[in-house]
Amino acid sequence: MNDQPRRRPAKPHRRPQKDPVRFLAFEALRAVDERDAYANLVLPPLLKKARAKGDFDGRDAALATELVYGTLRRQGTYDAIVAACIDRPLREVDPPVLDVLNMGVHQLLGTRIPTHAAVSASVELARVVLGEGRAKFVNAVLRKVTAHDLDGWVEKVAPSYEEDAEDHLAVVHSHPRWIVSALWDALGGGRAGIEDLLEADNERPEVTLVARPGRSTTEELVEALGDENALPGRWSPYAVRMAEGGEPGALTAVQEGRAGVQDEGSQLVAAALAAAPVEGRDSRWLDGCAGPGGKAALLAALAAERGATLLAAEKQPHRSRLVERALAGNPGPYQVVTADGTRPPWRPGTFDRILMDVPCSGLGALRRRPEARWRRRAEDLESFAPLQRGLLREALKAVRVGGIVGYATCSPHLAETRVVVEDVLKGRGGEPVEAEWVDARPLMPGVPALGDGPDVQLWPHLHGTDAMYLALLRRTG
Repeated sequence: MNDQPRRRPAKPHRRPQKDPVRFLAFEALRAVDERDAYANLVLPPLLKKARAKGDFDGRDAALATELVYGTLRRQGTYDAIVAACIDRPLREVDPPVLDVLNMGVHQLLGTRIPTHAAVSASVELARVVLGEGRAKFVNAVLRKVTAHDLDGWVEKVAPSYEEDAEDHLAVVHSHPRWIVSALWDALGGGRAGIEDLLEADNERPEVTLVARPGRSTTEELVEALGDENALPGRWSPYAVRMAEGGEPGALTAVQEGRAGVQDEGSQLVAAALAAAPVEGRDSRWLDGCAGPGGKAALLAALAAERGATLLAAEKQPHRSRLVERALAGNPGPYQVVTADGTRPPWRPGTFDRILMDVPCSGLGALRRRPEARWRRRAEDLESFAPLQRGLLREALKAVRVGGIVGYATCSPHLAETRVVVEDVLKGRGGEPVEAEWVDARPLMPGVPALGDGPDVQLWPHLHGTDAMYLALLRRTG
């Protein structure tokens, strides 16, 4: 008889189970980090491939989208929470591990996923993509995170508003401190306004469609979407909002280029330029920075209704091809060229209307591209400055006397908006230009809170649009 104690059989090795939704979200986050990709460009093809394989339904796609965008938007807050739960500097955590952790924190603090499911799913993902050892680290950290809800954690990791207002807002609303400071300067006012703006940056934007005049109507889009998924635009007469999201590319009008996806602020800028009064001839229009083509397509449609011609110029060849695709089928005459607006091939005084929607930091579209807030640096604005001034200066040369130039940016940063216009008009860094401001506010009828003028700044929290800026200038000599 064997008196030795019986050994407990070892647990059978269990292969980690791959959750297709969280694995896809992790893939997207890694592409954003490793390749400086944008989530709005990376995610759609990943979702399309998953659907084609039969791995995904609509609810899976919605969850994957929420995990990617929610993690990116709240990355600053989640980084601070994770840092409080580990015994090493955050910079020493490998980026793939941090992606799994932040996605787990988002499930715990930013969604209604049950706590046990959020932790177990995150640990299982870690086993698949990181290995067993790191999965244990993920498990330990996330269990610490479960000790508080989001408000409780923010109270622990953020300095008080009275102690450091900008740093408090940066942690609470997940924006780099320098962006908080810049937006606050541009917005003015007290605490309520900047908190509303930062919070609006963290909300998922609606999908807004544009019915290109003469080619589609808002009625056609509403009928195609169905009354339950169609809302009228707030301000633009060409806009229809998709209440429940969905796939705009499935609409016939979008497939045929008669309609498109375009933020309402972008529509307002193009429409205001087209509505500005000019003296005399009004037959030659220019979009001098036309890529990827949204404003150019709307301008081309508006020009066609008046018998005018649009020239759409874009410096980058691949973006020129996007402009050609956006304008294809426009009934009026138009031309797309690959050209640098700072060294233009056209003669001075050629055009009656010009739009210069210049390259910028993109701080006005942080709700659409949340990763941009972590990618941009304050010093980046210095590289944009000469280009922005050069494009505006050349545009004012290219328009005829009495014609209109619209200077636009998708940024509210003062260094990219009014400061650029004032520098060019006063001749700082170049010859002074004979031009006068045109009040843009009456050209956006019905839109409130446009400021003191004559330029216009739109805001996500006030208008539900990207933070587009527009200055209209008439050449006087």
